[in-house]
Amino acid sequence: MCNCDEHSVKDAAATTGQGVTFQVSDMTCNHCAGTIRTALEQAMPGAGVSIDLASKRVVVNGDPALAESAIATAGYTPTRAVN
Repeated sequence: MCNCDEHSVKDAAATTGQGVTFQVSDMTCNHCAGTIRTALEQAMPGAGVSIDLASKRVVVNGDPALAESAIATAGYTPTRAVN
């Protein structure tokens, strides 16, 4: 996962317990995580996004249907998880 400070504000916002969590079982590497992050940021500018590759979870602040669609359009299979 990205170690730069560019995403830290968005990541902090996404992990406050607000937002929707998706399990993305076919997210297997850092490239996958980056592709999903890019898709979400393009579909939902300004939305908080947090990705945990180890647990294969993506947390997004914003419209759940739009987030799910963006992840699926990027070629992955999101399943809503219980927060």
